[in-house]
Amino acid sequence: MAIQHIGLLGGGVMGGGIAQVLASFGGYRVTIRDLTQQLLDDTRAEIVEGKWGVKRAVEKGKLGFDQAARAIELIDYTLKVEDLAQCDLIIEAVPEKLELKQSVFKELDEIAKADAIFASNTSGFVIAELAADVSDARKKRFLGMHFSNPVPVMRMCEVITTPQCEDAVVAEVVEVAEKAGRAVCMVKDQPGTYGFILNRVFAAAYREAKKIVDDGLASEEDVDKAMITGRNWPAAFFGNRGGIGKKW
Repeated sequence: MAIQHIGLLGGGVMGGGIAQVLASFGGYRVTIRDLTQQLLDDTRAEIVEGKWGVKRAVEKGKLGFDQAARAIELIDYTLKVEDLAQCDLIIEAVPEKLELKQSVFKELDEIAKADAIFASNTSGFVIAELAADVSDARKKRFLGMHFSNPVPVMRMCEVITTPQCEDAVVAEVVEVAEKAGRAVCMVKDQPGTYGFILNRVFAAAYREAKKIVDDGLASEEDVDKAMITGRNWPAAFFGNRGGIGKKW
């Protein structure tokens, strides 16, 4: 199956950013569904006018004018979950609450076409747990796609696979991510864990950085300075890291 129409369940910073790169670089038709018109309006404003939006990308020479205009045309917005029914791939980008994610996937499973692929943008939940309430057939077409914020700038996409997920489904999702200009990192789902590659490695590094500060060996400022100037990190552990809900 050639994926052509992608649904985003949830807009905001993450959902909007994912939709933007899928349309801008992948050329995919995208439908974003959210709960209120205000949320949809805010998402559209971020995609078009935001700091990482398509207009700024054109101004910086990172996106052609025609490419940006086409991307804006390719993205639709809706309040109706039923409008995702014929999507080939549906990516969930709702808040990081396990029960919420499980409930929306259960609802989607009853609405979406049988061969639709489900993906979660979770930053840490076990994928098999998110798929707990969908049909056995859907579990074979269920995986993780974790993008990094801000999506138009951070090229990483972790693709998280369960033992149930079919190889052909994984290949299709990897192709989508790569067409959208993402650098795909493959990782296996594992029960009892929280996080995949990016967040687990960063959390371990943060624990060590905090111990250095707590032991009085160096200040927060000097730990951050060491990582920023010694490893060329744009930000480190204790200063303004940016992220969801922040302005970088």
